[in-house]
Amino acid sequence: MSVVKSLAAKLKSLSLGDVLLRRNPLFYPDALRVLNHLDGATLEERRRFTKAHLKTVLQAASRTRYGRQVGAGEDIAAWPFLEKSLVRDDPLAFVLPPVWLSSPASTSGTTGLPLKLYRSFQSVCVEQASIDRLMLAKGVNPRTARTAVLRGENIKDPTDRQPPFWKFVAGGQRMVMSSNHLSPQTIEAYHSALTAFAPECLMAYPTSLESLCRLLQESGRCLHIPLVVTSSETLTPQTRRLAQEVLGAELVDYYGQAERVAFAYSFREEEYRFLAGYAFVELIPSEEEEDAVLYEIVGTNLWNLKMPLVRYRTGDLIRLPKGLSTSQIEAICYGVEPFGGVLGRQGDYLVSPDGAHLIGINHIPRDVEHVVRMQVIQESPYRVRILVVAAEGFNEQDRQQILHNAALKLPAEMQVEVEVVQDLVRTAQNKVPFIIRKWNNEGGTQDDHAQTGQQGD
Repeated sequence: MSVVKSLAAKLKSLSLGDVLLRRNPLFYPDALRVLNHLDGATLEERRRFTKAHLKTVLQAASRTRYGRQVGAGEDIAAWPFLEKSLVRDDPLAFVLPPVWLSSPASTSGTTGLPLKLYRSFQSVCVEQASIDRLMLAKGVNPRTARTAVLRGENIKDPTDRQPPFWKFVAGGQRMVMSSNHLSPQTIEAYHSALTAFAPECLMAYPTSLESLCRLLQESGRCLHIPLVVTSSETLTPQTRRLAQEVLGAELVDYYGQAERVAFAYSFREEEYRFLAGYAFVELIPSEEEEDAVLYEIVGTNLWNLKMPLVRYRTGDLIRLPKGLSTSQIEAICYGVEPFGGVLGRQGDYLVSPDGAHLIGINHIPRDVEHVVRMQVIQESPYRVRILVVAAEGFNEQDRQQILHNAALKLPAEMQVEVEVVQDLVRTAQNKVPFIIRKWNNEGGTQDDHAQTGQQGD
């Protein structure tokens, strides 16, 4: 991990990081104002804003090494669709120097495909403003609210089953909990801690939220949390209703990716809107069903001039009715009209021997240098195979890094094997899921594929 990335990670856990990085007064107030204004703007006004900002982005992209090779200039239609693999193989080809003047990040998404990314400080603030405005719309102030977090953070050794399974950061304002320690044996400790903390907002992965609610329900316990904000996985209608029942919460869900090329949000079940002013979104037909068409989300971020990714293929799909006109699809791209949600972003988790859902498995490929693609297969409660399609230079150090990353997520009693392979396991639909569970917490054997899209980090 670089010095800059390490410093950024530390700042994120401190109140100071809130001011210096995510809500910097040079960028954040203006971003919030612009996004709120565009939320009530007409389609034509949204078009004008996007066109003006897109021109600036394309000018910046044209100065990158990749942009000079493409030579497409300010005509967005002249730029080719950008594949993840190109960014993965040579990330600096998409960056405007100096590299150090950026907020670096790395992600594997939910596809096992490692990526190194660089974000402008302005784009970091725009991302935070995009999330904050969702909380503000529900009457919760993100600057001051007591917030519990149940996502992918590593709090302690997965084998340590003694509380606490959480830590307090940002001067005690945020309670960051371990999802990987949630189980029938630990739910009482979680319930007591959350009751004492009394959060105004819970930020969670949908799978972690579902685990918490089901464990509370099964143990006869309940909590009241006014607002739940979910992201990074599909929020199913069933999980939304479960959280409303067990927590008495309003739910807000949002979709994004680490590449920051599209953002969508939902206040109501199966009704999502792309956030106007965040990115230039295109919907590219992918395949047809009997009464619908699947469109791939292709996006160009309007704010990250440090690493301007143009016409980036997310691999994520939305389903729209057949027969929509060009103008109807455009209205969806600009957030004027809603759509049903992003397909294929179910929770990718493993199941521990004691029944806990172990999430954050997509973090395992992080900081591993010589990996083309990775796949995780759970063969039994105690055995996990990590399949690696290796790049040139893959060595024992890379193997040990994978094992180290896995040890941060899995308890010691789960045996992990790293296997270098030529091909990964495919489904009957010829897809390569990142996670395959051949065992579930019902005690049975199954082939359960985690169908996931790109996950935002």
